[in-house]
Amino acid sequence: MSNIASDPLQQLGLWVGAGKRAALATVVATWGSSPRPVGSHMAVLESGDFAGSVSGGCIEGAVVDAAQEAIQTGHSKLLEFGVSNETAWEVGLACGGRVQVFVGHASPDILREIEARRAQKQSFATVSDTATGKQSLVDQTSQQGELLLAETELAEVRRRITADQSGIMESGCFVRVYSPPVRMVIVGAVHIAQALGPMAKLAGFDVTIIDPREAFVRSGQLADIHAIVEWPDDGMKQVQPDARTAVVTLTHDPKLDDPALAAALRSKAFYIGALGSRKTHAKRLDRLQEMGFTPADIARIHGPVGIDINALTPAEIAVSIMAQIIDVLRAEAA
Repeated sequence: MSNIASDPLQQLGLWVGAGKRAALATVVATWGSSPRPVGSHMAVLESGDFAGSVSGGCIEGAVVDAAQEAIQTGHSKLLEFGVSNETAWEVGLACGGRVQVFVGHASPDILREIEARRAQKQSFATVSDTATGKQSLVDQTSQQGELLLAETELAEVRRRITADQSGIMESGCFVRVYSPPVRMVIVGAVHIAQALGPMAKLAGFDVTIIDPREAFVRSGQLADIHAIVEWPDDGMKQVQPDARTAVVTLTHDPKLDDPALAAALRSKAFYIGALGSRKTHAKRLDRLQEMGFTPADIARIHGPVGIDINALTPAEIAVSIMAQIIDVLRAEAA
């Protein structure tokens, strides 16, 4: 089928909204190596067309068959694939292991609610009973759907929402957490930003560029990225960095970088990075200390920014920055 959406949930909603029969396959547990993490989706149409991936390998074929059967029977299925090292490459598991995939149905009401909340960038979770296929949607204050959860289960789901941790609960129900995209704020629409912005967007970050120079933010690779054409003092007030935000300053100009770094240090941003040589960075730290920031505050700044890979070009420097941000993000989630 042509024109299949890249987002499997979006495609599932389109199919169901058009009155077509479809199912949703979701990775609910992995052991050993798996190219797709827990929570990965694949939408499957009755005809066998699908969007998304649960392994990147031949597991897809078996899952499509199971999904078509589930569509015909109306029953959900919990599939498990055990893979030896010798046959791992045949099913897309680089080093062997096991994968559990839940094939179920989502009601039109639940799908509409999922899309609405994702559009509003809310944090929530769907909870699926892998035995019955019943499902509910849960946030920090409410639950809706045919699956009724006990207070202890609701508390566990809400803890998982806060931690952004999908997985199977002791009850056997699967919690799929949906969190807003991790954000990246780039201060300075300079040559490195031209590479870093699109790279971060490709990695799933919600990217914002802050620079008072409109010609810079509207040019080149940044034209399609959200921009705030303001001085960083005002721009950072609009952004309001939180614990799911990375802030990177790239201008070398104290008039632009320092206010942004000060705002980032006063926030819960999980990553703060500043471009510049060691000499430039030392002077920057002295200025921040004069502004009243403590050594512990200043230690949050990664400077010079990026992992040391002997990068030379703007694109290589962007790779080093992106790698460091992902490293910090995943370390905090571990």
